[in-house]
Order: sequence, then structure tokens, then C-alpha cells
Amino acid sequence: MVVFHIERRGGLPAYLQIVRQVERALRMGALVEGDRLPTAAQVAAATKVNPNTTLKAYRELERAGLVEVRQGAGTFVIHVPRPPETKADPALRGGLAAWMREAREEGLGASEVVALFDAVLPEVFPEGACAAHGGEPPG
Repeated sequence: MVVFHIERRGGLPAYLQIVRQVERALRMGALVEGDRLPTAAQVAAATKVNPNTTLKAYRELERAGLVEVRQGAGTFVIHVPRPPETKADPALRGGLAAWMREAREEGLGASEVVALFDAVLPEVFPEGACAAHGGEPPG
């Protein structure tokens, strides 16, 4: 399941932050076809955004052909876009996994790792980084 983080000072609307976080989770393999997204009420409780904001994001994802709303059952991933892999991907994934294991061994939880990532991202990608992973570096 994806855990949403909404940056209220970033200037990017909350619904777009949700859309981009789902898209990123799909690209990174954190969400796969058949996975159920959290309900609008669950997202609202976790992020303090209006449930309609989440519904707007899910409609956008549905228009993009990534999810399907099944009445009474929820919103499910139906398509996972696969970007072309580069030669660097396995090494980068391995390095990131090692860093995360080290962070866990140092006593950091998942939310603390995300907060640390969010703090460092603009230092490395100042031109394209957006809080809460909303922006994409130019490329």
C-alpha cells in the first residue's frame, strides 16, 4: 500500500501530489496490477486532506488508464507503465536499498527515512524537486 505525504507549502495542489505519488509508486514497483489503493477516507485521515481531493486524484488516474474504480469494492491498479531500464538501475536500486537498511539499523522508521529523503532531495535536484515527491527532475 502507498502512504501519501502532502506538502502544503509546495504550491502543487494536493490532488496532483497524490497522482504523482501513485505514478511514482507504480514506476518503482511499490504498486502492482491488482493492488487496491487506500480509500478516500483513509487518505483523508492520514493526510488531513478533504476526501474529495483524493477522489479527484483517483479520477485523474482513472482517466490516465492506470486505475479502475469498482463500485463498492474500491480503486484498483489496472496498468503499470514500465519505463525503459537503464544500465544504472540495478546499481542505483542496490545502493538505495543498502542506504535504507543502514537507516533502519540506525533506528529510523519509514516516515523518518521519507522525511530525510525529502530534506535532501532539493539539495541534489534544486531545479526540479518538489516537496512530497511531487516534481520530476528535468530530463
